[in-house]
Amino acid sequence: MTTRHKAMRLWPLLLLCGLAPAVCLATDTPLPFAPGEKLTFQLRWGVIPAATATLLVEPREERDGVWGQHLSMIAESNEFVDVFYKVRDRIDSNTNDDVSQSLLYRNNQREGHTRRNIVVNFDWEKGQAIFSNFADRNAPIAIPPGTLDPLASFYYMRTLELQPGTVLHRPITDGKKAVTSKVRVVGEEEVTVPAGTFQTIHFEADLSDAGGVFAKSKNTKMNIWVTTDRRHIPVKITTKVVVGSFTGELICMEGVAQELPATP
Repeated sequence: MTTRHKAMRLWPLLLLCGLAPAVCLATDTPLPFAPGEKLTFQLRWGVIPAATATLLVEPREERDGVWGQHLSMIAESNEFVDVFYKVRDRIDSNTNDDVSQSLLYRNNQREGHTRRNIVVNFDWEKGQAIFSNFADRNAPIAIPPGTLDPLASFYYMRTLELQPGTVLHRPITDGKKAVTSKVRVVGEEEVTVPAGTFQTIHFEADLSDAGGVFAKSKNTKMNIWVTTDRRHIPVKITTKVVVGSFTGELICMEGVAQELPATP
């Protein structure tokens, strides 16, 4: 696989790895998102528009007698990139109702000539995650309580009270490796993206434990901006690794809840 193709495979992972912070318990207030929310991002590799990624809050689902959240992300390369490396990925995450632990994670990948159908089952009685790809099944790995998949961890972060200057931690897994994410809350900034101008909270994520291309990039960081109101809508993501720089910017949002009042 060429460096260019490795870079193109990276952008869905960048979006998810960067949106995986959390530390304190969520409050008892209602979730800041609901079924019907749709956030669409333009993803650029350097200055080149490469793809779109859409984050969706699906209708709630019942799994094994437990009602919970269904979250998804759809990533598609644009017509220009399709010519040399077509990407069509869909990620689904099922969690318990307050998004404090994952129940099931699915990643259906179509990237160039590569096909993957990844499923991660979470067995909380045994404290294990089990990874499979089509008929191949890995040995279970141990996971601590409260472990989340990468997509669920982003939505859990949105439920937290965020204070500049703090460092956030949360166990996350893709089923093959369990790590603790580490994110520093930098401060508040005004950010302009195609969807508008927003007052945001700026995060800096440490990706040194993410492996892959991140491990080859010295002091790799990802910067994330989310709105300062309690909805914490993501509006911008940037990072720089050995294969180039990546930027994701919010271009459209639909079904977003009205701005929530501050927590008493």
